[in-house]
Amino acid sequence: MSLKAFLGAHRAALWALGGGAAALVLFWAARSSRPAMNFWVDRVSMPVKRGLGAVTNPLPFSVCEAGATLLILGALVFLVRAVWQAFHGCPAALGAWALHLAVWLVWIYVGVCALWGTQYYADSFAEKAGMTGAGVSVEQLAAVTRYFGQQAAACADTVPRDEQGRFGVTREEIVAEAAGLYDGITGRWPFLTGPERRVKPAFYSKLMSAWGFTGYLCPLTGESTLNVDCPEVFLPVTIAHEFAHQRGVAAEQEANFVGIMASIASGREAYVYSGWLDGYLHLSNALWQVDPEAAAASMASMPAGVRADFAWNNAYWAGWEGPVQTVGESVYNAFLESYGQELGIQSYGACVDLLVEEFLPLAGQTS
Repeated sequence: MSLKAFLGAHRAALWALGGGAAALVLFWAARSSRPAMNFWVDRVSMPVKRGLGAVTNPLPFSVCEAGATLLILGALVFLVRAVWQAFHGCPAALGAWALHLAVWLVWIYVGVCALWGTQYYADSFAEKAGMTGAGVSVEQLAAVTRYFGQQAAACADTVPRDEQGRFGVTREEIVAEAAGLYDGITGRWPFLTGPERRVKPAFYSKLMSAWGFTGYLCPLTGESTLNVDCPEVFLPVTIAHEFAHQRGVAAEQEANFVGIMASIASGREAYVYSGWLDGYLHLSNALWQVDPEAAAASMASMPAGVRADFAWNNAYWAGWEGPVQTVGESVYNAFLESYGQELGIQSYGACVDLLVEEFLPLAGQTS
């Protein structure tokens, strides 16, 4: 088949590919306009995601996972078919397969940009909340780290523990307590009010661990899908983090902060402990970079239950270290940077500034 004949036979696919490229150009041009992004997020993308979430919410499985599985399997089946046709007198079959796959991938990316990428260019959580997230001094960081350590230590014995002294709340119990999780902070930040959605356990949890992920929000289905293979101690705050994404908090560092705040304010023992512990982890990691002796002394002073939980979590993730996790982190880092998140995956540590801003007055009373 000549090139002209090929292009004529696949005219619709070529138009679809061109339309997807045009949509991406429009997004890249419009993202510099904050009013346009605010309008799109408030009037289009958030209502659409909430509508999609309402449709997928009753299902006990992740529609996003199921869809991705079908897409991959379908692509492989059609690839085998195209290869067979290519060896039986139709060499253009492989080109047609590549063209149609490109159309699918481009439009999926358009959907992600429209329903998720635009949020990175709209008003942030900190801007809506009137917080600055300004830099902090070492003394301020140390004070708030101590404060979070004290709170985590005080909560350590309020949760059940297994025979090894580790966090003993089951996944089922954690998920069952997720309803109404944000009730404790929506009075202060009403823009975080949103419809209740269930969390979806990931069928491919071990694959997520290999890639270094604990959960994700799929903007194309409005679902929060969770890694249920990793230690449960950080599952409550991970759920709260993913709920923050569902309520319009795009940046990872802000979703971490909001998830910690929602967990602490929930009044649910497993969530409260998980929130303080996760905040302490972020703060102590930041403190380690500037004052490792203070960070080490702080960790050494924590009760046995807290240290057992950290050891458990560290051992689990150490078992997954390798090239797959490195590639996963690199891919996600590039994804974040493509939306102007210059800190990339290190944005997860930037919630420290918001934690210090929020809790420094309290830390000053107890330090």
